[in-house]
Amino acid sequence: MAKLTYYGHAAFELVIDDRKVLIDPWLTNPKSPVKPSDVKDVDLVLVTHSHFDHVGDSVEILAGNPNARLVAVYEVADMIAGELAKKLGTSKDELFNAGRVIGANIGGPVNLQDLGLKVAFTPATHSGVGVAAGVVVIGKEGRVYHAGDTGVTMDMRLVGEIYKPHIALLPIGGHFTMDPVEAAKAVELVRPLVAIPMHYGTFPVLYGKPEDFKKRVEDKCLPTKVVILNPGESYEFDYS
Repeated sequence: MAKLTYYGHAAFELVIDDRKVLIDPWLTNPKSPVKPSDVKDVDLVLVTHSHFDHVGDSVEILAGNPNARLVAVYEVADMIAGELAKKLGTSKDELFNAGRVIGANIGGPVNLQDLGLKVAFTPATHSGVGVAAGVVVIGKEGRVYHAGDTGVTMDMRLVGEIYKPHIALLPIGGHFTMDPVEAAKAVELVRPLVAIPMHYGTFPVLYGKPEDFKKRVEDKCLPTKVVILNPGESYEFDYS
C-alpha cells in the first residue's frame, strides 16, 4: 500500500513501492508538522523549480540521508548540488558522477532502475532558474502528478493522456499559481482519479480555499474525488 503525506505548502512525502520520495521538501514552512531532521531513510528528493519554497530544505535532507539522491531539471539540480557540495566538503562533479544528483529536463521519464521508479518532468508555466516543471512519479502502485507552481495550460491534457496519473497534486492558492477556478479546469484536463489541493494558506496572499476547489470540481461532475489533506495527514492507495 502506497502512502502520500502532506507536509504543508507544496511539500509531500510519497512512499511507493517501498521507496520514500520527498517532493518540494520545504519542511520549515509555517504549516509543516515535521522538521528536516525528522525525515529518515529517504531514497529520492524531487524539486520542481528553483524558488525557496520548493527547493526548501533539500540540502539538509540530502546531507542527512546519505543514500538519497536528487532529481531535478538540470539547472536546478546544479544549483542544489553546489550548496550540497559545500556542506559535504566535496565537489559538484563528484555528486553528479556518483549519481547522488541527477540533472534531467522536461520530456521522457528518467529511469531509476535500482529504485524501480521512473520520474517524468512536465511543462509548468512559472519562473525560476532554468525552467519550472511539474513531475510525475511512476511506480507499480500508482502514478502521482505533482504540478509544481503553474497556471493552467493545455499541456495538462497531454500529461493526462500520456502519463494517466491516478493522483494529481494541484496548486490552488492563486496569485503565484492557479486558483480554485483554474485548478478545477486542470482537473478536467488531466482527469485523475484523485485530486489533492496544495500551495494554499501558507501566506495571506494565497487566497484560494480547498473547499472552493472541491465544490468547483464536483460542480463539473468529473470522475475525480477531491481529497483535502491537512498538514500531517496521509492518503493511502494502491493502483497496481
